[in-house]
Amino acid sequence: MTLFTKSVNCTNCNQCNHKAPIFKMLNEEELAILNQNRYEVGFKTGENILKQGTASSHLIMLTAGIAKMYIEGLDNKNLILELILPWKIYGGPGIYVDNRYHYSITAIEPCTVCFIDTQNIKALLRTNGDFTEAFVGNCSFSSVRTFERLVSLTQKQMHGRIADILIYLCKEIYQSDTFELSLSRQDIGDLSGMTKDSAIRILKEFENEGIIKVEGKKIGLLNKELLPEISIRG
Repeated sequence: MTLFTKSVNCTNCNQCNHKAPIFKMLNEEELAILNQNRYEVGFKTGENILKQGTASSHLIMLTAGIAKMYIEGLDNKNLILELILPWKIYGGPGIYVDNRYHYSITAIEPCTVCFIDTQNIKALLRTNGDFTEAFVGNCSFSSVRTFERLVSLTQKQMHGRIADILIYLCKEIYQSDTFELSLSRQDIGDLSGMTKDSAIRILKEFENEGIIKVEGKKIGLLNKELLPEISIRG
């Protein structure tokens, strides 16, 4: 019989109740329902976690690592919608549309991922109003972020888009003015809606102007206060 291991991050849903805000709405009996048919998988950097177009049998929650959520577009071009950190639930909205994933998720560094049975989630959504409200709030937050991304991608020049990405990485992902990028240069292009070469060129311009410092995959924000102005004026 094949043996499957569990990391210390994902032993049972009662422990996740203390880490994942959305699970704080569930009592022990409801957490036991959530724990049924749940399993954890480890992924190496670059491995697919969810594949766009496949059946959405499970929602996922990262328990360690960082992943990218992206749409696979035409001519093998990808658009990264956001980066995923631990303890937020993903996998919709296909569970109420056509039971398919409408985006792909890939690990950009080693990840552990909890897969939660969609039917168990639906059962809890029908019976627990607070959990339903939190779930809808989680989906709504992702939608608002997508709307903001659309404004950046369609109404800003390339310099403004790169400024937005740097602000996003600094404030929401790494929470530091200096960070080691898990993203590739191609990912930066896919996140900003431009080619890899254009993204590299603008990062180099920012470095030459003393706005950032780049050492390999490490980026330091030397003039963080200027980035919002570049974001607006592009």
